[in-house]
Amino acid sequence: MACFVCNNIEEGNVMRFLLKVNIPVDAGNAAAKGGKLGATIQSILADLKPEAVYFTDDQGQRTAFVFLNIQDASQIPAIAEPWFLAFNANVEIHPVMVPEDLQKAGPAIEQAVKKYG
Repeated sequence: MACFVCNNIEEGNVMRFLLKVNIPVDAGNAAAKGGKLGATIQSILADLKPEAVYFTDDQGQRTAFVFLNIQDASQIPAIAEPWFLAFNANVEIHPVMVPEDLQKAGPAIEQAVKKYG
């Protein structure tokens, strides 16, 4: 598994997201045989400027876990469409937290426990 860390954390009102990209075998094989798989992935990542990227397999498909910061939901199409168009990929986007975020959430968790637990 390879990791490319870009360290592009910006200050301000941003949320960290996990973008999971599954590239179907046929589309990935066609891109690889055509010599375009790596270059296309690198091009998409250059546009996204992720914090980190990990490559592995998932359910028999080439998979990327891309961690990036999003300032506005309107950015989602620009993040997902290149993967759809280039590879017919399955894309999932999930908000994620670092330990500091979870620590800040402590009072809200306690409040939910008191109200609903």
